[in-house]
Amino acid sequence: MKMTIESTTKIVKVDGIDCRVWEGETERGVKVICIIPGVAVADEQDVPQFEAEWQEHLVPHLLTEFLGLMGSRMRL
Repeated sequence: MKMTIESTTKIVKVDGIDCRVWEGETERGVKVICIIPGVAVADEQDVPQFEAEWQEHLVPHLLTEFLGLMGSRMRL
């Protein structure tokens, strides 16, 4: 599976760990929410460029819909 995701401004706690909410879609157009506790940069990559891009976030718009679908199956 391939998907494209973008970070949002929303941080949620999952099992006591702060996680950033990311939104995106699969290559076939299925919308997804990803709850990610961390991201690392490979050694040979451009760390200053990554850190500059890391500051760019979207305002979340799928999160409310997602939480409604998940109901009690997920604790945030």
